[in-house]
Amino acid sequence: MSVAQLEIYIGLMSGTSLDGIDIAIVDFTNSQPNVLFTETHPYNPLIKARIREVTLNKAASIDSLCQLDIELGKAYAAIVNESLAKARIEHSQIKAIGNHGQTIRHCPNARFPYTLQSGDPNTLAAETGITTIADFRGKDIALGGQGAPLAPAFHQSVFKSADKNRAIINIGGIANLTYLPCDTLQKVTGFDTGPGNTLIDHWVGLHKNLTFDDCGQWARSGQVVDCLLNDMLEKEPYFKLVAPKSTGTDYFSAEWLSSFACHEYSPQDIQATLLELTAVSITDCIARLPNPPAECFICGGGARNLFLIERIQQLLHTSTIHTTDRLNIDPDYVEAIAFAWLAKQRIDSQPGNIPSSTNACRQGVLGGVYSGE
Repeated sequence: MSVAQLEIYIGLMSGTSLDGIDIAIVDFTNSQPNVLFTETHPYNPLIKARIREVTLNKAASIDSLCQLDIELGKAYAAIVNESLAKARIEHSQIKAIGNHGQTIRHCPNARFPYTLQSGDPNTLAAETGITTIADFRGKDIALGGQGAPLAPAFHQSVFKSADKNRAIINIGGIANLTYLPCDTLQKVTGFDTGPGNTLIDHWVGLHKNLTFDDCGQWARSGQVVDCLLNDMLEKEPYFKLVAPKSTGTDYFSAEWLSSFACHEYSPQDIQATLLELTAVSITDCIARLPNPPAECFICGGGARNLFLIERIQQLLHTSTIHTTDRLNIDPDYVEAIAFAWLAKQRIDSQPGNIPSSTNACRQGVLGGVYSGE
């Protein structure tokens, strides 16, 4: 098959958990994704600190935002060039890069709704020579939507079952849920359930100087503080909102956590409580779905938190829990693969959103195109 006939795309994803940058090189020649190469590149501590600063500091300067935008664009480009060399794939074989970018702000309910992802696509296109698709969320917001989540359209394309209701649970910094009913008359829905790893990672970093709680072992050593958990669930209005809805780590942040009396309890008990908050906020949303899913498939970094998965399984009495490994897609790279797919949708002038998930007034072709020339 000639290079011109190949359907190879690259997806880049750097999520709200700030684990790093995921890359997936995916061949869609036969419609369904054939993953050729995946890799994760952890952020170096200096870039990670700058991302946290501009994300959490509402007074961050325009200069710092613009500098970070270019710095991330260069980082993405270096990863693409390095990965293509490792995979022994020519740049000319890639039709486009789909770059989500690093979310800095996500405010879909502001007076003038907006979302901001950093990582300059002009730099990425110029330094790789590959056409780049970016700013996927902006068009959905312009159509009256939340701009998130965007993965449900991809989930529908590759994970939908003809005979079983399914739920796809992505647990990154923020957790989101896609409901895939087998009945074609029911709508596919998707929304952010609330915090995923963000509060858990923050707390273990604060008290253990670790980037994450390995397998949830520290949370497992503590006891859930029921009164504190109930306080969080009752006082936080986001948990009561009806979908479609979306949120971000700039909302569920250290500042959010400081509004609760965490200092009154042992650090390990707070860790257990924060993990339980993630599990309960996810399973409460599943309980409110039109029909219970027979199967739930977990992806994202939270899929590696064994204690969190145990708690979700224990709270869900009617569903079987797996990771997306069961569906032949590595849970660590579902979102990177999704943005390769979204890039293909843009190149093919096909819609990338599901209005029943984002509340947009209609489907839209998402993303701006930056020529690689």
